[in-house]
Amino acid sequence: MSLPAPRPGILNIEPYTPGSSGAPGAAETFKLSSNESALGASPEAIEAYRASGEGLFTYPEGSAAVLREKLAEMHGLDAARIVCGAGSDELLQLLARGYLGPGDNIVQSAHGFLVYAIAAMACGAEPRFAPEKNLTVDVDAMLEMVDEKTRILFIANPNNPTGTYIPDAELRRLREELRDDVLLVIDAAYAEYVDEADYSPGEKLVEDYDNVVMTRTFSKIYGLAALRLGWAYCPAAVADVLNRIRGPFNVSTGAQAAGVAALEDQEFIRRNREHNRAERDFLQQQLGGLGLDFVPSHGNFVLVKFPEDAGLGAADIHAFLKKNGVIVREMGGYGLPDYLRVTVGPKEGNRKFIALLEKKFSRD
Repeated sequence: MSLPAPRPGILNIEPYTPGSSGAPGAAETFKLSSNESALGASPEAIEAYRASGEGLFTYPEGSAAVLREKLAEMHGLDAARIVCGAGSDELLQLLARGYLGPGDNIVQSAHGFLVYAIAAMACGAEPRFAPEKNLTVDVDAMLEMVDEKTRILFIANPNNPTGTYIPDAELRRLREELRDDVLLVIDAAYAEYVDEADYSPGEKLVEDYDNVVMTRTFSKIYGLAALRLGWAYCPAAVADVLNRIRGPFNVSTGAQAAGVAALEDQEFIRRNREHNRAERDFLQQQLGGLGLDFVPSHGNFVLVKFPEDAGLGAADIHAFLKKNGVIVREMGGYGLPDYLRVTVGPKEGNRKFIALLEKKFSRD
């Protein structure tokens, strides 16, 4: 008996594995594995979501018009060129569906977000991985990977899981040296955490060129990960493509209402950003004091390297932390088996993480 067969290449895709969330046996658990908001969500966003329950029997407003107008107002953008999705993940998948097919390829950095490669392979395209320089995107290496079959170049800026970024001048150089028929997709999921003056999320490039897209998310600093809400700022022609292939009601009423309320509560965002800055500095200072190498981060997480010594390697420390109620992210899937990524979480979780590491690495 024959069974329905998936398209060639589908079964070669390694499914995306999110950060774990359970620590059986631990009395108290701190989930520092998924880069979620340390302060949760804005109370105003939570209330707006609850209030939306009165309309559960009706379909959402299909274009997310109110949310798009609020985003345009907040960021000084053209609302007609904003497309909302069920997380920026959906938008990345839609871009792949709209522009990739068998025989095409994408280019991303060696340790870039795994969803790019998954989206490409689902469309029959080949993912190509450009070497990084000091765990940072190397613009020249990215450009060298581009050939006549390249259709999309994906760049996360700042990058997950490394936490590094490239300045606006380098991002602009990347576009200027890229062919006009290759789509440059800038994933700026962690833009709100960056303090450096030479950084730009990419909206200016979208307005200057016809082949640049910027994606953003409400899952990180806005704390709405459970609602799956993201947005893309696109050239008009790309927005048209996305609107043709997305689901007609792809963003729920509750997500739209919470998104608008979250945007209006900028005081919450200010406090979340300040918390992240202070606690990220604390974690990095303490890690350095323990003699552990880490990658200076511009996100809400820190990538930490562990030695090869017996009992002190990344896998051993991951198991030790989890047994004691602190869950961090293993990095083998990103080609970084000696590293763990820790989210900048609530103060109590960050301090427990450091206290546990002190038991293993204290020099006293």
